[in-house]
Amino acid sequence: MRWFEGSIPAAIAASKQHGAVFVVVIAGDDEQSKQMLSSWEDEQVVELTNNCFVAIKVDAKSETCVQFSQIYPVVCIPSSFFIGDNGIPLEIIAGGVSAEELMNRIRKVKQVHSQQTAAAAQPNLETSVQAANPSTSESQPVNSDITTGTASASSVPAASKESLSKPMEIAGPSGHEAPGEERSQSSDDTSQASQAEEPLDAKVERLTKKLEERREQKRKGEEENVIKKEIERRKMGKDMLDFKRKQEEEKTKRILEERNREKAEEKAARERVKQQIAQDRAERAARYAKTQEEADAAKAAALQTRQAEQEMKKEAAQRERSAIARIQFRLPDGSSLTNQFPSETKLQEARQFAAQEVGNRFGHFSLATMFPRREFTVEDLEKTLLELELAPSASIVLLPQTGRPTNTVVQSSSTGGIWSILGTILYPLLAVWRFLSCFLFSSPPPAAAEAPRNQPPRPSTSTNTNSGEPK
Repeated sequence: MRWFEGSIPAAIAASKQHGAVFVVVIAGDDEQSKQMLSSWEDEQVVELTNNCFVAIKVDAKSETCVQFSQIYPVVCIPSSFFIGDNGIPLEIIAGGVSAEELMNRIRKVKQVHSQQTAAAAQPNLETSVQAANPSTSESQPVNSDITTGTASASSVPAASKESLSKPMEIAGPSGHEAPGEERSQSSDDTSQASQAEEPLDAKVERLTKKLEERREQKRKGEEENVIKKEIERRKMGKDMLDFKRKQEEEKTKRILEERNREKAEEKAARERVKQQIAQDRAERAARYAKTQEEADAAKAAALQTRQAEQEMKKEAAQRERSAIARIQFRLPDGSSLTNQFPSETKLQEARQFAAQEVGNRFGHFSLATMFPRREFTVEDLEKTLLELELAPSASIVLLPQTGRPTNTVVQSSSTGGIWSILGTILYPLLAVWRFLSCFLFSSPPPAAAEAPRNQPPRPSTSTNTNSGEPK
């Protein structure tokens, strides 16, 4: 198939110039389009359409197809449009067809086009014959007169009569004469005799003027048609531009709306993500705070439990230690006695133990502590060791009281107070002297050696001849 390579307007002009059918084949990339194109490329189809069709192939996705569809709606793809001279489609083939079916459609289109061409050519032919015969008949004498120049004057009327009678004979049987033509014929009949007598120059001038008028009318009509077509073309182009502009505006509007919607969706998604992150953080913080509180509470409970256990252990140990008071009696000679008493034992019993152990070596004595400095009175003898804060261990010094009555331990006279102060000051020197004397002269006094043998053995009593501090 010989496809037209130019544009659609050029193809329309070519089809009108050659009197051919204008064919527009719209095809895509699908299988039916390929089948339709293969049918058009068939040899029999090419031979059948040769010199009677101007065919152009248009891509379904091109701008040309969009412009064409504004005039002739494209229902489906592929499609084949057979358009006549007046712009009316003679046949439309929708979808792919075989080569035989396409040939049958082409024959039908050719038949319809031939009928339209014959119908359109009939009145034009009659009009052209009526218009052309007088001019030719009248021009024949002129041409003969001009070319020969030897014809006689008598032959001119005969030629003019013959030429004027020919239009009447041709126009008579046609039966399609216009009213103007009838009036011209009647006027010609009435003035035939006068025209025969007209000179040749006047007749030629009159016919030439008529020909010029007709040519001018035809030219004006063609110019009007050209102007009208140009106006229509410009209007169509303007409509196409407006349509394209509206399409572009709608497309831009859709793109902007889509972009705004996407931005709104993205913003909403970001807000949801932020809210989810904040919620997760709050939940994690709450869980951490709860876990921390539980851990702190557990630690506090464990600490309180440990502290309570430690307090209980301390109290138990304190009670255990306070249940027994270990008393060290430091004698004036530097020696010491150690014994354990129940904490509820009164100080009187401890004094009696010391008196039994010491005997009469130091005479009457009183009890006192050095740190803190305190000398026990008669009232203190009735108090327990725990009340006197002598439990669980304490060191008591025996202070000799010479010249005092036996029923008192402390005499609150001024002389006794002075001697007690002097005894306290001189006691360390006496203790050192006694320690050195005991170390140099290891034999103890007889009274000190006999006293333990006279007393029954006590398992909780220990005698120490050293002047060391209580352990």
